[in-house]
Amino acid sequence: MFGRSALHRAGGFRPENLGQNALNLIGNIGFSLFVVGVLVFTIIAATYEPEDPLFHPSDKITTFLTSTSNATLRSDESVVKTGEDFMAVNQTAFAAFINITDVEATATEEGNELDCDASVPVDCKDSDVFHLMMKATIERFKDIHFYKFGKPAVGEGANSCDMAWRYRPKDGKSAAFYKDYRRFVIHKSDNCTLSVATIGEYHSGLNARKRKRNQKAGFEKTDAKRDDFSLPLVGEAVNDSLPTVESDKAFTSGKYLVYVGGGDRCKSMNHFLWSFLCALGEAQYLNRTLVMDLTLCLSSVYTSSGQSEEGKDFRFYFDFEHLKEAASVLDEAQFWAEWGKLHNKKTRLGLHLVEDFRVTPMKLSDVKDTLIMRKFGSVEPDNYWYRVCEGDAESVVKRPWHLLWKSRRLMEIVSAIASRLNWDYDAVHIERGEKARNTELWPNLEKDTSPSALLSTLQDKVEEGRNLYIATNEAELSFFNPLKDKYATHFLDEYKDLWDESSEWYSETTKLNGGNPVEFDGYMRASVDTEVFLRGKKQIETFNELTNDCKDGVGTCNVAAT
Repeated sequence: MFGRSALHRAGGFRPENLGQNALNLIGNIGFSLFVVGVLVFTIIAATYEPEDPLFHPSDKITTFLTSTSNATLRSDESVVKTGEDFMAVNQTAFAAFINITDVEATATEEGNELDCDASVPVDCKDSDVFHLMMKATIERFKDIHFYKFGKPAVGEGANSCDMAWRYRPKDGKSAAFYKDYRRFVIHKSDNCTLSVATIGEYHSGLNARKRKRNQKAGFEKTDAKRDDFSLPLVGEAVNDSLPTVESDKAFTSGKYLVYVGGGDRCKSMNHFLWSFLCALGEAQYLNRTLVMDLTLCLSSVYTSSGQSEEGKDFRFYFDFEHLKEAASVLDEAQFWAEWGKLHNKKTRLGLHLVEDFRVTPMKLSDVKDTLIMRKFGSVEPDNYWYRVCEGDAESVVKRPWHLLWKSRRLMEIVSAIASRLNWDYDAVHIERGEKARNTELWPNLEKDTSPSALLSTLQDKVEEGRNLYIATNEAELSFFNPLKDKYATHFLDEYKDLWDESSEWYSETTKLNGGNPVEFDGYMRASVDTEVFLRGKKQIETFNELTNDCKDGVGTCNVAAT
């Protein structure tokens, strides 16, 4: 009664006040909802952790990884992303590069007519020659930034000097450094004035490739020094020999993890890495050395035979030198040889066998045995290695993507192609093949990637006369001949000399393969093609830029975003 009387006295239920009270009530409710919304957003932002960089949550990973599509330039199926792809360029703390004014500021006067003798050969170690070569290089290659020059070495023939330098393309989107070394011919006039007559082709200055013992570093800015090699350096000699077992005592004091069996073999490269990095992540979590099988089975997706092929070497595709220096790994064959030797000596070596992937890494953290062996069965997908990293383990075991880089031998081919184009080219990816023939899923692709359509689309995107690198799965390259009227077109097969029998790649991979030649297979081709494409100043993709068709067929354009 009291409450009701009070309301009446206040006029709360009078007809003339009902509208005003309703507005006040709605305003209070709206403000309350706003406060709750801000509070929820703050909690989510504070607790959010990004997922692993394969872009897919674990509940969708099985479907994603077991795709059977043919190899193209599709980044999610054909060419895997590795550690260097996740290094943001603006996070690598690049110091200031060397420019022409830095060289001119330290140069001395060239030529001295008082003691001039034009018949004396050029001294490659002379500082005047060094600065002359640096200046000529910076002026010649305008589309790259120089971070370090090595001291010149004597070349071959009179007045010939070799010099190396470390650089990045000006428009580079990757975090890697590159190394080139070229042969210079220095001209000496009658009054001893020096000039650069010619600069050789990419990697022509072989005498400057390796730094000699006790040789001082070359010209570099003090604040530009970067010798920690935490970033990929393409162009150095690769040392991916197998790590050795130092001694029986060192072996027995170590702790190891090995994965045996399973259904991951002969799957796509994405599948292989998703599983392999799970194993490597668990080994790091347990503070154990990962015993790894360096032989791969290449999926039929990437082979010319159409059949999966065993006997491929991990080092054909990935940078094992970086992996063995940054993580504790041991080749499986070496491990079992040492294990067998010590077992015959009746050395006590403990083995802890795990046959259920649901046994989490956390439950194995207290195991004292020398070796933890995870053995996987024959029933897919429960025998996939990556199952170990799902569930509760997902928040504990992190895949160490930063430890895995692409093969520097393949990246050397990429660098050579880009260098031959002076790092000054645009790139277009033109996907055709089976998709262009399947008009039910891709009704416009054939028409949109025809020469006439390409010329029409590219005229507003690429300046006429530019070097245009075309990354494509179109088998008949003459199909693109009409584009030559407007652009200087280039294709991967134009650079076959970089992997043929006379190439450095062929020589080194043959040596790795026990003297047997290595095929430049479909995965290697797609990888190099993709990487050259990604280094173009402009990158024009098939889907979204050349055609409105969906990348995965009709009705799938927004699937990736869901």
